[in-house]
Amino acid sequence: MKKLPILSYGVLAVVLAAGAFFGRGFFRGAMTIHDLLTENQQLKGAITNLTTEDQIGYAKVVGQRTEADGRLLTTLQFVETSRDDKTRRILQKEYTIEGDVIHFDALIVKFTDEMVMDGKARALYIWRRVYGEKTAPQDGFPIETPGGEPKRYADLLELLPRAQRDLFWTHIWDLAHDPEALAQYGIKAIYGNVIYSQLREGLIYVFKIGPTGHLYVEDVPAM
Repeated sequence: MKKLPILSYGVLAVVLAAGAFFGRGFFRGAMTIHDLLTENQQLKGAITNLTTEDQIGYAKVVGQRTEADGRLLTTLQFVETSRDDKTRRILQKEYTIEGDVIHFDALIVKFTDEMVMDGKARALYIWRRVYGEKTAPQDGFPIETPGGEPKRYADLLELLPRAQRDLFWTHIWDLAHDPEALAQYGIKAIYGNVIYSQLREGLIYVFKIGPTGHLYVEDVPAM
């Protein structure tokens, strides 16, 4: 029977060292959300480059009618604007909702000072759904695709490979259920923020958000 060659101590040491160096990738597989949020400097740089938000979009009534059964239906146009140009629409949808008190539901992500390189407050948001006061939130109309990359932040992580960008957006909501992980990953909080208003024709309802993630709405006369 032919004997296999015996590795010398020097060769064995090289093999073990290579295994220790590459083993993380070989045995664990692709990058995890933990790796991305704790080790990726490009991600931290992108978050630091988030500019202070102000006006982020608006909604306006395009029609209201009362059905034969007495139900009031409100048809509204929802618009989200670009981060670098408030006149450019990046998302536009139309919804018909029962009632005139309309809820707009967003997910807010606030980052810690450690995650933001310059130490200033940073937050981002993701529109989730819109619904009326007579509708259960889970039955509302979706605004952004759950788990997808929001159109407003399409350029935020452009330096990251597509797989890492998808990983970030897919898992960001799941972290809301793990408070200990939030601090470890440099995220101060992930929470829902619902704003609502009684919508009327002739007004434009402007959505605004501050650097700490405070979301609110102001109504102004339509031009």
